[in-house]
Amino acid sequence: MKLLVAIKRVVDYNIKVRPKADGSDVDIATVKMSINPFDEVAVEEALRLREAGIATEIVAVAVGTAQSQDVLRHALAMGVDRAILVETDAVTEPLATAKLLKAVVQREQPQLTLIGKQAIDDDAAETGQMLAALLNVGQGTFASKLELTADRVVVTREISGGQEKVSLPLPAVITTDLRLNEPRYVKLPNLMQAKKKPIETLKSSDLGVDQAPRLKLLRVAEPPARAPGIKVSSVSELLQKLRDEAKVLP
Repeated sequence: MKLLVAIKRVVDYNIKVRPKADGSDVDIATVKMSINPFDEVAVEEALRLREAGIATEIVAVAVGTAQSQDVLRHALAMGVDRAILVETDAVTEPLATAKLLKAVVQREQPQLTLIGKQAIDDDAAETGQMLAALLNVGQGTFASKLELTADRVVVTREISGGQEKVSLPLPAVITTDLRLNEPRYVKLPNLMQAKKKPIETLKSSDLGVDQAPRLKLLRVAEPPARAPGIKVSSVSELLQKLRDEAKVLP
């Protein structure tokens, strides 16, 4: 079974980002970048399916600038078989990214496509769903457990108040939650070896995809500062303040 895993290059989750001085966007000029954590979970799950004898080939694909090769090399160091970069200098919105991924899926014909449920930069949580719709295949979103057979995948997903199981025919698109697994630690020798592996590059302009933006970023600003908290000496004082000052109790 061939698996395709879509990954994204984002600001490292340990970094606190700040707006640019003119408020035109987030300043990422000198910050550390890394693989989107939800996508890293997707890579790990694909590797575990191969180690279980279910998957036979894993292809990682990223959409972005030439700098996105670093997250593809991270995936190669983790153990994927091949890597493809759909190179574009434009900042692609979820719809354009889904269309570019659709072109790669139709070219590679995987039986299962894995992608993180959201990226930690825009938190849109749209690309996987859009990709499934464009491909006209089933989708299992926010997966916390996967069970594969030869022609179906059973996805356990978190919902309000419990869990839900959905059974999908293959091919399908799965978006992964952090509960699915814990990604393996990448050893330095593996990273060094991954630097020597080839990465296939496709120009986004050659895929015949409309990448025109549908959204316009108006302004980026810090959230308003929160008022400092206070300490109360008793529960009765807390209730009094909630009633008389905060006006949240009758």
